[in-house]
Amino acid sequence: MTSSDGYLLDNRQDEAGRRFDAFATLFDPTTFRYLEALGVGSGSRCWEVGAGGASVVSWLAAKVGPAGQVVATDIDTSRLVPAARPPVRVLVHDVGAGEAPGEGFDLVHARLVLVHVPDRERALRSMAESLRPGGRLLIEDADPALQPLICPDEHGPRERLANRLRHGFRRLLADRGADLSYGRTLPRLLREAGLHGVQADAYFPVASPACTALEVATVRQIRDRLVAAGLATDAEIDQHLADVESGTMDLATAPLISAWGRKA
Repeated sequence: MTSSDGYLLDNRQDEAGRRFDAFATLFDPTTFRYLEALGVGSGSRCWEVGAGGASVVSWLAAKVGPAGQVVATDIDTSRLVPAARPPVRVLVHDVGAGEAPGEGFDLVHARLVLVHVPDRERALRSMAESLRPGGRLLIEDADPALQPLICPDEHGPRERLANRLRHGFRRLLADRGADLSYGRTLPRLLREAGLHGVQADAYFPVASPACTALEVATVRQIRDRLVAAGLATDAEIDQHLADVESGTMDLATAPLISAWGRKA
């Protein structure tokens, strides 16, 4: 993101913390498994790009220990305050516009970041170039176009309303420059950035309490934008929130594509 002003899901909004908590519950186990496999350990130097909340940063800090370093960057670092102590260094930074906050990193990681960055090519190149020889890059991003529904089992009016609101959400994202097909391109883009041994996987939660929490927080965060754009009425949003909070709907997320590679 070039600034938080045009970002649909601004970190400064009240619901952002609930969204970060839901993301942590949904995706941290997958992310940590890949980070562990890529060899993060004592003394590692890591750059966490677009960190948002503190869950991944805190996990990395525990792994690298006092001999290592974790540089955590975001355009809005307000939610990184709990992690801002050695070995963590917190910086306000725009990955799509600024220079990398260092070089010779053993690991660079970004999750659910580049899909929102206008100059994704520059951002990815900056991350790859900041690695030491043999360093690893792990990029994880959603692909909403690959699975566009919040309710894949659209069997009733509640689910149809949910999917219509999800379509509105995707339209708002696209209007702000989000690439809704970005996740599937990551393996190719990592190879084009000169990385070796590129692999990728996908994680697709279909139903969980965290999916429900994420949907409630997201809809509350964007409801004014949905109404202003004529994509939903307040009554429809209130009905959808009541349906979701009943706990009887099976809600999914877009697939999270994880891709990684090694600098020669």
